[in-house]
Amino acid sequence: MRNVRWLPSFLALSLIWGSSFLFIKVAVTAGVEPVWLAFWRCAFGAMALAVCCLVLRAPLSRDPVVWGHAFVVAALLNAVPFALFAYGQTQITTVLAGVFNATTPLTTFVFALVLVPAERPTARRMVGLVAAFAGVLVVLGVWDGLAGAPLLGTLACLGGTLCYGAGFAYTRRFLSGRAESAATLSVMQIGTATLQLALVAPLVGGAPSWPGPQAALGLVTLGAVGTGVAYILNLRIIQAAGPTVAASVTYLVPLWSTLFGAVLLGEPVGPTTLAGAALVIGGAMLTAARRDTPSTVGADQEAPPHHVPPPTPAPATSPAQP
Repeated sequence: MRNVRWLPSFLALSLIWGSSFLFIKVAVTAGVEPVWLAFWRCAFGAMALAVCCLVLRAPLSRDPVVWGHAFVVAALLNAVPFALFAYGQTQITTVLAGVFNATTPLTTFVFALVLVPAERPTARRMVGLVAAFAGVLVVLGVWDGLAGAPLLGTLACLGGTLCYGAGFAYTRRFLSGRAESAATLSVMQIGTATLQLALVAPLVGGAPSWPGPQAALGLVTLGAVGTGVAYILNLRIIQAAGPTVAASVTYLVPLWSTLFGAVLLGEPVGPTTLAGAALVIGGAMLTAARRDTPSTVGADQEAPPHHVPPPTPAPATSPAQP
């Protein structure tokens, strides 16, 4: 921790994942169907990761069990939540989507209690869970009858974070101890998600759609950088500073999404949104807090994979990307 050479990568990663909400908003506003948006970002991400595997000479696994787990993780961490967040942003602002994405550590904690034997509820984590839930209610403006955000868009984003939570817990339970490299597991995950969406997108979203130059550039950036380069940056942070530091990037993502939404898209940022976001981020930090020591840090204490929300070089080691 005294060596902060990882800090530039950390800030770059938070910027990349925070800007993802901006690119999603531009694409859906341009008319890209949410499910096709999810497909394109996975496809470009898979291409970028495939190049990384070729450079690193990391072969794909031939174990059908690993492919089975990759299929589940791809659905939970990429195919379904990417589509849900894209749909959510057809109805809610970039600012709100970023805030709701910050609840990913909470859903991860809840699912981990069921799937990961090493996870234990503590007083601090339960306080964090309650605080973050209260923050979501504040953002929604429950005292005005859910006037803070359209209900369907909100539920879609929260459904995406539930998928992230289940996917991260599943990954930690079934993939974190695998011998395959981070690059191998990542390209298997994103590649499988691309195939899943290729089958589903025509049924749900009709014929494939491709936007104008500006939104198209955003899609390529969202996939190749946000789902490709970001995974590499996250791996470097984990190697240099450890998984706990890498996971904390989740708390900076809504700050970037709020900045981009307010400055570039002119989205409103009211006091209730700021107050709710503070509760969500604070609660997430309490929920994810660990007492890591050199003698206790192990596989069960690794940060979940990824945007996410929540990730990433390997499904076992990255936070969620949006």
